Amino acid sequence: MLHLLREILDGIQINPEADIPFVVADLGCSCGSNTIYMIDVIIKHMTKRYEAMSYNPPEFSAFFSDLPSNDFNTLFQLLPPYGGSSMEECLASDGHRSYFAAGVPGSFYRRLFPAKSVDVFYSAFSLHWLSQVPDIVLDKRSTAYNKGRIFIHGANESTANAYRNQFQNDLAMFLRSRSEEMKRGGSMFLVCLGRTSVDPTDQGGAGLLFGTHFQDAWDDLVQEGLITSEKRDNFNIPVFAPSLHDFKEVVEANGSFIINKLEVFRGGSPLVVSHPDDAAEIGRALANSCRSVSGVLVDAHIGYQLSNELFSHVESRATTQAKELLENLQFFHIVASLSLA
Repeated sequence: MLHLLREILDGIQINPEADIPFVVADLGCSCGSNTIYMIDVIIKHMTKRYEAMSYNPPEFSAFFSDLPSNDFNTLFQLLPPYGGSSMEECLASDGHRSYFAAGVPGSFYRRLFPAKSVDVFYSAFSLHWLSQVPDIVLDKRSTAYNKGRIFIHGANESTANAYRNQFQNDLAMFLRSRSEEMKRGGSMFLVCLGRTSVDPTDQGGAGLLFGTHFQDAWDDLVQEGLITSEKRDNFNIPVFAPSLHDFKEVVEANGSFIINKLEVFRGGSPLVVSHPDDAAEIGRALANSCRSVSGVLVDAHIGYQLSNELFSHVESRATTQAKELLENLQFFHIVASLSLA
């Protein structure tokens, strides 16, 4: 999707007279090299735009933001060194960091930055994470109680609406915060899991990841007496893959942003394997994908030992359905470009 990002960057207003840094923020940065690569892409592209207009590039600031529990220490160790006696020397050297870096711990569903301080907001594969599992989904007295399930996929209409309302409320808070923090003329590039079905209980690729073998593995633990059914029912994955309508409805109701682009794209599969005919490798790949995404939540809910048992069941079940998984597990992504109204 880099070409879409570059299109958006081309629309950002340049003010050569402003004696302030150009500020980029990655929301939901995690702790790997992807965020560093994307910040580098953004800054290099904006540098070329300044140079093409015969302007000296400004100083750049990059803010890496995620929850306080994020491993910022690991992330900062991956940053290239800041070198050179001037910003121009850094920009000219591929071996040095061409921006000032800082970590910003906190939820992006709240304010994170001073008013009118950020030129570009970038967020990839984070906004489908809800701020919480909806309370009524865990309430036995509610029609939205997600009994027997750990995800929205295949749930009843009340449960689906609770998840959808939580997503839209969260997105509204996200937009409200960013509308105060973005500089006039800035832009926002967002990517999150999406779905093509109008039915929110059909979560597409996310449903196959969490609503099939992962779900069955939880049932296995219950049947084996390792956990109670209540323990299972008190665990839900706080993820919602929205439709374009779900997303657009919130942006239009907020009124602070203009939609420059809003599309659903077919993405890849989490099952990256060297031997597509090896069922065991596919089973391991699915279990690893589930664990990389939800392992911290599972560990916190049932402990590390039972977590190992759970993902072992996921691997075994996925291995028996390897061919079907490889053919059908496909993610769709919503890509949105927004600027201030």
